[in-house]
Amino acid sequence: SDGSIRGSDRHGYDGRDFLSFELGSKSFVAADDAAEVTRRLWEDENVAEGLENYLKHVCPEGLRKYVEYG
Repeated sequence: SDGSIRGSDRHGYDGRDFLSFELGSKSFVAADDAAEVTRRLWEDENVAEGLENYLKHVCPEGLRKYVEYG
């Protein structure tokens, strides 16, 4: 591994894909027109900043602890 962090945050509804956040592009991807409304809202509210922090810092630290403690 080159030490880089990759990840995504995915949301579904009723068994179907709804909205995802791709860390590499720092963008939301809406699965359909209904999800597009949420995508615009989350972009306006800067939700991406919080998800980027979670995926780059919080989640990797939790995984390191999980592996360390077994």
